[in-house]
Amino acid sequence: MLDPQELYRLDPDVPDLDRPVMVHALRGFIDAGSAGRIVRDHLLESFEHRVLATFDIDQLLDYRSRRPIMVFVEDHWESYDEPELLLHLVRDATGTPFLLLEGAEPDVQWERFLAAVEVLVRRLGVRLSIGIHGIPMGLPHTRPTGVTAHATKPELISGHEPWIGTVHVPGSVGNLLEYRLGRAGHDAMGFAVHVPHYLAAAEYPDAAKVLLEQVSQAAGLQLPAAELAVAAERTRAEIDEQVSASEDVAAVVAALEQQYDAYVGARSEDNLLAGRASFPTADELGAELERFLADQGKSGDGRDG
Repeated sequence: MLDPQELYRLDPDVPDLDRPVMVHALRGFIDAGSAGRIVRDHLLESFEHRVLATFDIDQLLDYRSRRPIMVFVEDHWESYDEPELLLHLVRDATGTPFLLLEGAEPDVQWERFLAAVEVLVRRLGVRLSIGIHGIPMGLPHTRPTGVTAHATKPELISGHEPWIGTVHVPGSVGNLLEYRLGRAGHDAMGFAVHVPHYLAAAEYPDAAKVLLEQVSQAAGLQLPAAELAVAAERTRAEIDEQVSASEDVAAVVAALEQQYDAYVGARSEDNLLAGRASFPTADELGAELERFLADQGKSGDGRDG
């Protein structure tokens, strides 16, 4: 393996961070409802921050697989959406520092990148890392938004009940980072917020609000979510209006409500993963629901994850 420390450039002016928490939200893996992206944007837009480390994205990205957007205006190229992979130093509402690792998920050199992050974790004295993203679930939007919590130590997620048993899923850098940090003796955890599968392609601020609240509680940070709460209420009203306008969609949501309530009441060992045989699949929602999703998705930014 090439030297991991040559993969990034660290600002020489690193203040005393007093064992900070590191939140990571990388683009590229599944992020239903854009939940992780919304949290990432909220943190960078709402709190004081600066770049602490910059990764050499040229060594990590497959440009032909994920071509960055360029804007052409009349007779010239106006702009280029340059991909980045950055480690920010952020301060919460009380000035407490924490780290935010965000940007494009590496396409290549995963092990070298993870080794580089582990070096930074040790060098900066990170006491806990937290990964965030959204996953599609066969749940109705009219019920409380849940999360699947996972960690390298059971005590890190005390109070969280599992929703699923054993599953096989495609790997991601974010999840592998948690695994590798745990094997190296570091505390690491993550939250996968549950997004109704019929809203997975749209922006779902309620899921982002829940993610932010979970991060705030786990990390002991003051991360106000008032703006996300307002956006969640507005989006919920829009969804309710469109659902009520379609008998077919309303029937699907009602069926999901019944199944959810039965599951919660019984607390059986079954799970609510989207695609489970007893739950409607996305195909079963029909053309009207697909049109609803397309309309909702127009508010997204068009970037992956």
